Amino acid sequence: MNSGTTERKLSQKAIFLDRDGIINQSLVRNGKPYPPSEMSEFQLVPGIQEALKGLKARGYLLLVVTNQPDVARGTANLATIEAFHERILSDLPIQKIYVCAHDDKDGCPCRKPRPGLLLKGAEEFGIDLTQSYMVGDRWRDVDAGNAAGCTTVFVNYDYEESLKTMPTHTVQNVRELLSVIK
Repeated sequence: MNSGTTERKLSQKAIFLDRDGIINQSLVRNGKPYPPSEMSEFQLVPGIQEALKGLKARGYLLLVVTNQPDVARGTANLATIEAFHERILSDLPIQKIYVCAHDDKDGCPCRKPRPGLLLKGAEEFGIDLTQSYMVGDRWRDVDAGNAAGCTTVFVNYDYEESLKTMPTHTVQNVRELLSVIK
């Protein structure tokens, strides 16, 4: 405190969750996951409601961090994405949803695998990233969590893509989150 400022104690622990594949079901075509494009395709992942209730009861703040590059590509309607998020916020104990609507070529620091969305959430809520988790189903999620200093949980749906860095834990479905996050 030599400059007269007080250092904020980071005490909140959080779970950062990817959206597509973790909160809502992805549409898988040729081994690759895609987000729903309209409300009729939007379905919660089986078991996510129970898992999130259990994690919230353990004292975790629940935040969604999602890449939505189809907005930048002009193939997704922002109003539809916002409708998905309204449904998530009304049906699940999620505190906030952070969105990066850029494509890779934009070089945005928020776009996973960069940790910008997690860092923004940590700053806003006073989150201790070393006591927090990033849960996702793609390499970008694992890399973002690792870059932010979180414990990472990879939900393995056997997509046709490889991980670039290793997760701390691997599970086969969201119901298993309660067994690896204490």
